[in-house]
Amino acid sequence: QVQLVESGGGSAQAGGSLSLSCAIRGFSHRRYCLGWFRQAPGEEREGVAGLVPGDGTTYYAPSVKGRFTISQDKDQNTLFLQMNSLKAEDTGMYSCAAGYSLEECLSRFAYAYWGQGTQVTVSS
Repeated sequence: QVQLVESGGGSAQAGGSLSLSCAIRGFSHRRYCLGWFRQAPGEEREGVAGLVPGDGTTYYAPSVKGRFTISQDKDQNTLFLQMNSLKAEDTGMYSCAAGYSLEECLSRFAYAYWGQGTQVTVSS
């Protein structure tokens, strides 16, 4: 059974930083994407960062590139999202995801498993 559990959300001032973690259980496929998504009220879920563990390839949405960093611990049990230079528009529910896609790591349709999410609120 695949389980994804996020932690680390909270509140920050614009310009600040937050770090999210996602504990992964029951999924260790190195070829396939792992991702972080966010959803603001009234908006669709969007991919912000993706990672292919096998080769370390990373993907970022243009809105977060240069500010967010996705990574994974060496045991591949935890997925991280380091968020720097936060903006008010980064506010949303952040979820991690795992699935069976070799590419399209920023597409929500590529993922089969989702965590319940952790709230991030950035005030300006």
